[in-house]
Amino acid sequence: MATITGSEVLATALRTQGVDTMFYLMGGPMLETEAACIQLGIRAIDHRHEQAASFAAHAYTRVMRRPGVCMGCSGPGATNLLTGVATAFTDCAPLVAIGGSSPRVYLGMEAFQEIDQLAVFKPVTKWAERIYDAKRIPDVVATAFRQATSGRPGPVYIDMPGDVLGEKVEEDAVKYAPAWKPAPRTLGDPAAVKEAIALLAKAERPMLIAGSGVWWSDGAAALQAFVEATGIPFYTKPISRGLIPEDHALSFLNARSKAFTEADVVLAVGTRFDWMIQFGRPPRFAADLKVIHVDVNPTQLGHNRAVDVPIVGDARAVLAQLHAEAQGKINPKTYASWTGKLRTLDAEKGSEQDKAMSSDELPIHPLRLCKEVRDFLKRDAILVVDGQEILNYGRQAIPTYMPGHRLNSGAFGTMGVGLPYGVGAKVARPDKQVLVLHGDGSFGINAMDIDTAVRHRIPVVCVISNNGGWTADTPWTRPLPKPGRNLGHTRYDRMAMDLGAHGEFVEKPHDIRPALERAFASGKPAIVNVITDHKARAQTVRFSAYTT
Repeated sequence: MATITGSEVLATALRTQGVDTMFYLMGGPMLETEAACIQLGIRAIDHRHEQAASFAAHAYTRVMRRPGVCMGCSGPGATNLLTGVATAFTDCAPLVAIGGSSPRVYLGMEAFQEIDQLAVFKPVTKWAERIYDAKRIPDVVATAFRQATSGRPGPVYIDMPGDVLGEKVEEDAVKYAPAWKPAPRTLGDPAAVKEAIALLAKAERPMLIAGSGVWWSDGAAALQAFVEATGIPFYTKPISRGLIPEDHALSFLNARSKAFTEADVVLAVGTRFDWMIQFGRPPRFAADLKVIHVDVNPTQLGHNRAVDVPIVGDARAVLAQLHAEAQGKINPKTYASWTGKLRTLDAEKGSEQDKAMSSDELPIHPLRLCKEVRDFLKRDAILVVDGQEILNYGRQAIPTYMPGHRLNSGAFGTMGVGLPYGVGAKVARPDKQVLVLHGDGSFGINAMDIDTAVRHRIPVVCVISNNGGWTADTPWTRPLPKPGRNLGHTRYDRMAMDLGAHGEFVEKPHDIRPALERAFASGKPAIVNVITDHKARAQTVRFSAYTT
């Protein structure tokens, strides 16, 4: 009777769960698993750092709306995945991370690269488990996928001791679980749905805030249908932009602050009251604001902000319920005065921003760079933004029109995600235009992933807003230079060319568009290195406000 190794069982178990792509950095004891995955037809993208591999898998997860897989070897190889896993945890993304580890027979004996990886990953995962028996691998892998995708999504971690991977078992003794399937959609309490619609019908200034829970539930169409049926203006959290096209008649991006402070009823769907919206508390929102909160995770209801109408359920399913209940009970014209006010303010601020974005001044203002990127991108392009100043300027200035087509540093504020996110997004959607808008500081964290893109022929284009350092070079809390701020205007375009990518160097505004055209026409991974104003500082919330 034939025998197979634990590594082969793991590879087959992953393939059985529908895995067609993995992101990794080679190393023991995962080498045989990685080789077996490739033999089974799984596309394997090897990175120059495990952190980049976990970021790329995260982007693949977000764009495809199904679990991406990343792998690292034992010890530091596994712990290098940690930042990416923590980012996925904060973003509620169903990433599957697998780490090789020291042999089970030597646990506690200070073996080579031994550390309790399970203990390390448990605080930043939805579920984590170590496998002690090769025959259990298919069951544990199936459980991992189910845990990652059921209810509130989140990353999972599987710890694979080297001797379990090398263990030989009878092939007939291994039973593979069926591929994971999305769990049935949970409906909200009909009484709560009725109460929510009754509250919205009495509102004068209602507003809807949608989060990534709508994306994970495939609820973009249901969200748009509800918005259009009720006439309620909407906003999306940063990592869920594009659920409804941002040039929609009820989208008022430039009037966000006014809408938040003056709304009398907020319907929050598939999102958390976290720091991104100042915990739903004053002064960001009115103290007497009425809140309807829809979330698949009941523990989120009432967290940070009291909720008047809590609804537990799948975002897409509950939106359909709300839509049906609203028929004949909410007249979109009821809110005409409110939406008119927001529309006027949105147009005024948009006009002011357009003037700033049209500046020909030197050095190039980051908003001018954003304008050129905005005007160049196709409507269905995938945009990744990572950095400090450019992240905030890009947030204000570049709209998104398609769900799942905007990626950024997320709720964890992770720097260095840009290029790896771009790689993962382009692997997921090779037919889409993928552009990464990067700060020069954040680019440097995973800059060698341009080599990954070159070796695997992944034509992602990275545009660097190069202001010569971390953040704008402006006064901070003390009349002293910012410590460690200056990086110099490194020729990242030349570095890219030395690694086989296309490179462009830009110092004048009118040269940005031609550089973008050449970069995409090259068919190669590309770096467009744009020198921008080092004193331009985007307005953002004071860091101290995040913790108060």
